[in-house]
Amino acid sequence: MSNTVTRIRLAGVVIAAAASTAGLAACSSPAPSGDASAAAPAAACEPAKGNVTLQYWNTVPGMDQVVALWNKKNPNIQVEMKNISTDQYGIIGNALKAGKAPELAQVGYDQLPSLRTQDAFVDASACADAVAAKSKFVPWTWSQSSFGDTGVFAFPQDTGPMALFVRSDIFKKHNLEVPKTWDEYAADAQKLHDADPNLSITFFDPNNAEFFNGLLWQNNAKMYGYSGDKWHVTVESDQSKQVAEYWQKLIDAKLVRTDLAHGSTPMYAAYQKNEIASYVGAAWGYSMFRDNLPDQSGKWSIVPMPTWGSNAASGDWGGSTVAFMKGNAHLYESVKFNSWLNTDPEALAMENKLGGLYPAATAGLELPALSEGVPYYNNEKIFDVFAESSKNIDTSFAWGPTQKTVNLALQDALAKAAAGDGKLADALSAAQASALKSMQDLAIPAVAGN
Repeated sequence: MSNTVTRIRLAGVVIAAAASTAGLAACSSPAPSGDASAAAPAAACEPAKGNVTLQYWNTVPGMDQVVALWNKKNPNIQVEMKNISTDQYGIIGNALKAGKAPELAQVGYDQLPSLRTQDAFVDASACADAVAAKSKFVPWTWSQSSFGDTGVFAFPQDTGPMALFVRSDIFKKHNLEVPKTWDEYAADAQKLHDADPNLSITFFDPNNAEFFNGLLWQNNAKMYGYSGDKWHVTVESDQSKQVAEYWQKLIDAKLVRTDLAHGSTPMYAAYQKNEIASYVGAAWGYSMFRDNLPDQSGKWSIVPMPTWGSNAASGDWGGSTVAFMKGNAHLYESVKFNSWLNTDPEALAMENKLGGLYPAATAGLELPALSEGVPYYNNEKIFDVFAESSKNIDTSFAWGPTQKTVNLALQDALAKAAAGDGKLADALSAAQASALKSMQDLAIPAVAGN
C-alpha cells in the first residue's frame, strides 16, 4: 500500500462465484517486440540436493506470519521475506541491475510487461508443477501473468474490483442518498460542501496513476490495443478525457481535496476528523479502514461504484503476482512455495485476514470470510459488492509494455494539474506522448490511435 502503517499497492480481489470470473478483467498482453525474454528457453527445474533458502520480496502486511507458517512446515525449503513497500519497483529495479534479485518478488499485473522488456523474469515452465498450476487460478489472471501462455513467469495473487466506501452516518446527517451515478456523486459533493465548507466528499490523489487508471478503465477508456503487429496507443481517448474533465470540475470547485496520498497518515487523519465522507477504492482497501480507524466501526458501508449514466461497468485498481525473478537458481523449490502461497486455503485465509488480500486462485473463492458479514462494516456482506463489481469489469483492457514509464509521466502531469499548472486532460497527452516515445526507444512498433 503506502510507506505508512498500511499499503496502497497493486492488489485486490477475485471473490465472485465461478460463473462470474469470466467477467473479471482480462488484460493479457502479447509479448512485446524487442523483449529479450520472449524467446528465452525455460530454465532447468531440478530439486536441490540439500537445504534451500529462498528470498521473497513483497509489500503485504502480515506476510511475515504467512512465511513463518511455511517455514515451520518445510524445514528443507526456508523462505526469507523482505518488505519493500517503501519503494517496490525502485528496489526491484536496483536489485536486477546489480544481479542480486530475489528468487521471488511481488509484481503488479500492470508492471509485468514493463519488467519483461528488461529481461527481469525467468520462465518456470520446465517445472511440471508450474504448468499444472494454471488450472488453480481464475483464467484471466493466469493469461496475463504468463503473457498469453508463452511461458510461466509468475503466479497470480490477487485483483482489485472497485467500489465506493461511504460514511453512512455523514450521509444520513446531511440527508443524502447513496449516489448511483457520477453525476449524483458530484451533486452530493456540492451539497456536503455547502453544508460544511470543511467537509469534502473524497480526495483525488494526483500522485497515484494506478488509481486514475482504474477510473479510466471503468469508462471503457482503453489505453492500448494490439493489432497489425503493432501497439495502438489511445491514452487520450474521448472516454479518458471525460473522466479527466469530470474530476477537474470537482477540483476547480474545491469539492475534493488534492493534498492527501492514499494510505498516508494525513489521509487517515482527515477521515478521523470527519473531514471526508467517502472513498473511491478497491476490494483490498477494506482492511485499511478497519485497521487504521477502529473507532469508526459501524459507520462505514461499501456500495457499488458510481456509474457513467446507465452503464453498469466497474473498474479494477490493482492486482499482483508473485514472479520468478531473473537469476533464480532454485526454480523447483520456488514453484513449490509460490504454489502454496497463492493456492493453499490456509495461506490464503491468513493473507486475507492479515493483509487484506483476495486471492486469484479459485480455491480462494471458497474462503468462509468472503461469504460472511464483516463486523467493521455493520456486518454487511461487503464482498458481495466486490463480486458484483468483478462481473462488470471490461475484460479487454490491456496494459502497455512500458507502463511504468507511462505511469510516472501521468502522475507527474496529474500533480502539476492538481497544483494549478495545467489541467488533468493535459496529463493524458503527456502519458500518450510518453507511451509512444518509450516504445520507440525500445524499438517496439507503436502508433497513436486505433
